[in-house]
Parts: sequence; structure tokens; C-alpha cells
Amino acid sequence: MTAFLDEPQGPGGPQHCPAELALQVMRGRWKVLIVRELIAGTRRFSALKRSLAGVSHKVLTAQLRELETDGVVERRVFAQVPPRVDYDLTERGRALLPLLEGLHAWGAAGQPAAEAGE
Repeated sequence: MTAFLDEPQGPGGPQHCPAELALQVMRGRWKVLIVRELIAGTRRFSALKRSLAGVSHKVLTAQLRELETDGVVERRVFAQVPPRVDYDLTERGRALLPLLEGLHAWGAAGQPAAEAGE
């Protein structure tokens, strides 16, 4: 068994599991894709919106705000006309790269065993 499965949940139950906390931070349809886009470097809001086909302005704004609140994304506003807002990953956000690479490798390996037998 892996170490995190051997850890007791403690008085707070599963919500105090570090893996569960990480999943809560990345919860949302667009957050993994936003982080993927920001791995390449700083992006403007409009560039993020173009690269994420199907996301609405409202949803993208909300997901970026949540990532900013959780310390994954940094937002910089420039006082100019028209307004310019840049987004970048924080150090905490860049620490997600190995996790995302692992998810990518797992997904690239194929279907889950339950679906493969159907």
C-alpha cells in the first residue's frame, strides 16, 4: 500500500486527507485545463478564453478566482486602456506539474479495466 492510504483519517475524517484537499482545489471542469494552459507561461484572460473552447466568460472568471484564492494562480492587473489582466502560475501552481503529468500518463495508458471488459 502507498503511504497516504496508511495514514489515519483523524478526527476530521476524509476532508482532512491531503489528497482530498488537493482534489478540492482542482475541482471544476476547467481548472486542470487552465493550469495546463498556464504551464506554458503568462496568459491574458482573452487568450485563456480562446484556448478553452466552450468556457463562458463568467465560468472562466469564477474558476480563475478560485484558483487565485487557493494560491495556484497569480492575477496581475495593468492600469491601461483597454484594461489588461495577466494570469500566471504561482510556485504552488507549478508544483502541480508532476501531478498533471501523472494524470496525463494514466489517461494515455487507455481505458480503465472495467470499461475494457465491456
